[in-house]
Amino acid sequence: MAERPDFQQQQYAFAAHIRDPENVPVPAGIEDRRMSIYRELFFNNIRSLLSNMFPVLKKLHTADKWNFLVRQFMKNHIAKTPYFLQLPQEFLEFLRHEYTLQEADFPFLLELAHYEYVELALSISEAENDLANVDPEGDLLANVPVKSELAWVYAYQYPVHRISNDYLPEEPAEQPVFLAVYRDSNDTVGFLELNPMTAQLLDAIATNESHASGEQLLMALAKQINYPDVAALIQHGLAALEQMRHLAILTGTTMPAEGE
Repeated sequence: MAERPDFQQQQYAFAAHIRDPENVPVPAGIEDRRMSIYRELFFNNIRSLLSNMFPVLKKLHTADKWNFLVRQFMKNHIAKTPYFLQLPQEFLEFLRHEYTLQEADFPFLLELAHYEYVELALSISEAENDLANVDPEGDLLANVPVKSELAWVYAYQYPVHRISNDYLPEEPAEQPVFLAVYRDSNDTVGFLELNPMTAQLLDAIATNESHASGEQLLMALAKQINYPDVAALIQHGLAALEQMRHLAILTGTTMPAEGE
């Protein structure tokens, strides 16, 4: 492999020092006083961006610990994008694959970072709903419920949506915590905690290739979980469907498959 030109070598030396000034010396021929301006500028900009993108995570950490995480990110992660709005994904990848969790770290660190990343990613998502054949006021039992492309469902070990300085769980929840994170028509991002049955129902709606009606999906769910009172489950399911439509997790309904 051909040796890099001198100017590229200087650029790499400059960047290496900026990323890890404690272990990489100032490039030859550059005054440290001038270099300190760049050191502070780069670090402060990245810290400010990450602080705004992960506000809860930042708030939970002391200034020293947050600075440490930012510095570790700069030292150890090679970003694959130059876009600031994709910085949260890069930081999440760093925490997942390049950062070694320490004894003093919060046990929910990765999950909280993921949740905050999802909120931002959804707020800037360019996904759109095809509403051409969707009736926003359609019958949710007789017709086919349609899940919004701007509603994402995740299962967490910790109730990440409730974590704050006043609530720092040390152990995972007894059951998975299901969250639907959604963006409504006003581009407002919100979340809905789902019980296991509602999470299963929403998954069935998202993967409903047979175009079964809402009632059919609920009857299949009742059979799957061996629920004793099918009529009661359908009524509970209808209330959940109506709530999800109100929140824009569902966009409405389409007609069932022919012959249904």
